[in-house]
Amino acid sequence: MTVRIGAKVPNSGPQPLAAGIGATARALEDVGYDSLWVSDHVVLPREIGSRYPFAADGKATWSTDTPYFEPVVALAMMAEATARADLGTAVLVAPLRNPVLLAKQLASIDVLSGDRLVIGAGAGWLREEFDALNVPFARRGSRLEEWIAIMRECWTGTPAARSSDFYELPADLLSLPATTRPVPVLVGGHSPVALRRAGAVGDGWLAQQDASELDPDELRAAREQVAAAARDAGRDPQAIRVVLRIVGSSGACDLVAARLAELGRAGVDEVIVDVIDGDPARDLDLLREGAAA
Repeated sequence: MTVRIGAKVPNSGPQPLAAGIGATARALEDVGYDSLWVSDHVVLPREIGSRYPFAADGKATWSTDTPYFEPVVALAMMAEATARADLGTAVLVAPLRNPVLLAKQLASIDVLSGDRLVIGAGAGWLREEFDALNVPFARRGSRLEEWIAIMRECWTGTPAARSSDFYELPADLLSLPATTRPVPVLVGGHSPVALRRAGAVGDGWLAQQDASELDPDELRAAREQVAAAARDAGRDPQAIRVVLRIVGSSGACDLVAARLAELGRAGVDEVIVDVIDGDPARDLDLLREGAAA
């Protein structure tokens, strides 16, 4: 199967105000991208002390003093501006939010967009962000699993009562609009626990690599861990999607294109690239050629 090509729509920095989130999404859809994605942070500290899990040295080097527009709001704007492309988060730090309210917001976008929503959800890594929202950083992974279960209940429209260490969901509720299908939830993260979670409770795994350090072998091995967790949970491993967020790909889509067929053979179903600093139409042509090689 040919690898699908998604694009990151900037919801931080100067681009959202300079070009508009909706207008950017519409332009990328018109070019032909299969999916459009936004990222998430609620607050950022002036100095990041937490270990950044996607860098070898554990250090986040990007600036924190830039506007970061809320991703659910951005998705709503993108849904109104587009008609075809899937819309997703890569990733949403779900444990920071109330799960019933989040389920309502996401169901509204999914129904109004015509079933186009895909949620990449992660447990989070930035302790300072959890502290700012008075959410315990400990057991955030278990909280994420409970949040996913609660949201899926809410998306039925008539959620069953639930009781856990993290949340009490009472009986006899209506959560409308109900979605016409469970919104796909891709679980983010690369730790063994995150890979197990993706296979056990996720509809897919949302991975991340840098464009200059693409490693299909690492992805293949991780995908096997996800598949094993799915089998252990009595689920079909073939139904678990793998979506790869490729950071550092702006202006470097030729590097991605050269490895895309190999990534597909490693089990990647879809990639998300940065295209705003390049030529989005040219980049998509390069990527499609690479996927077909």
